[in-house]
Amino acid sequence: MNKIGKILWGFAFIIVGTIIGTNALDLTDINIFFNGWWTLLVIIPNLIGLFSNEDSKFGNLIGLVIGIILLLATRGILDFDTIWALFIPCIFILIGLSMIFNNVTKNNITSKVRARNADELESIVATFAEQKVNINEEDFKGANIDSIFGNVVLDLRKAKINKEAVIKTSIIFGGAEIIVPSDTNVKIKSTPIFGGVSNKVSNKIENKKTIYIESFCLFGGLEIR
Repeated sequence: MNKIGKILWGFAFIIVGTIIGTNALDLTDINIFFNGWWTLLVIIPNLIGLFSNEDSKFGNLIGLVIGIILLLATRGILDFDTIWALFIPCIFILIGLSMIFNNVTKNNITSKVRARNADELESIVATFAEQKVNINEEDFKGANIDSIFGNVVLDLRKAKINKEAVIKTSIIFGGAEIIVPSDTNVKIKSTPIFGGVSNKVSNKIENKKTIYIESFCLFGGLEIR
């Protein structure tokens, strides 16, 4: 969580604490458990993520829209039957928008990934299966990971990385795990749709190696550790 995210979460907790405290003192009578209050557990994190996340704003925007739709439905403003009828078409629209968004929106990570020659990249595919790949004492420049209703585990702890490597992942109804060397930084650009990316790597200034990861997750997840 970056500095902006911590500040915004701090304000959120202060507001909730203030409401609970003033209610307890009978200074206010604000019902925080109104009909549909649980949708705030979707809305607030995604709203904060729009201002604090550098890599997954598109995913946060989708989550925010979903949260607002659910709130309106629980308040009787929208009809649940209509929402369910439009669910599948909306999924296809979101997939299309994410593809367009990925191609139009370019940052340093995208440039790094797309500048690498495809012949230099390992191709790892898991379709209705599991793939475990260990790179042992070999030069590693990058990989393309496709996990469709499957799972991929890529172990790079013993790989030889010369300053930089790139990884591009497409995870659809599946999962992937990337294990990186301890002396490596990781920079991520992710587009999650009903999925997510968990990065457990602590970037350190003294690390001279960097892995750039561009990830698309649809009903799937990527873990980096």
